[in-house]
Amino acid sequence: MTVRALQKISVARNGVGAFILQCKKMDFHYCDWAGSSKGMNGFIKSLLPKFAAAHPQIEFTVSPRPAKHPVIIAHYINGREKAVCVRNMEPFEILKKAELLRDASGEKLRRVTKPVSSINESVRGIWSPYHGEGMRV
Repeated sequence: MTVRALQKISVARNGVGAFILQCKKMDFHYCDWAGSSKGMNGFIKSLLPKFAAAHPQIEFTVSPRPAKHPVIIAHYINGREKAVCVRNMEPFEILKKAELLRDASGEKLRRVTKPVSSINESVRGIWSPYHGEGMRV
């Protein structure tokens, strides 16, 4: 019986069950008395507990940073970090920035020159209805 259960769990579904979140840790830095941290203080008190409960796979740390602007630093499994300054933002704007960092892969941003990137270039080139014999209607 247990063998069948293991077989059923490990069925490949085109990567649907194999997603690994790239963000492993998020640091929230704030200041207690600075005006630019007003939104971050509201975010930490009201929205961060729900956000952290919804994402148990991410480690969250909150630490004061006196006389500095508030910042969110995300650490990714590839070893990279991304930091976003959230000074003078409202709590819901900070939530959007935290979601942006959560969904990012941690890779550097690159300009995409081609819509499709491939290891093997096409031998035949791009298909077009104007090449060859054409179509008869």
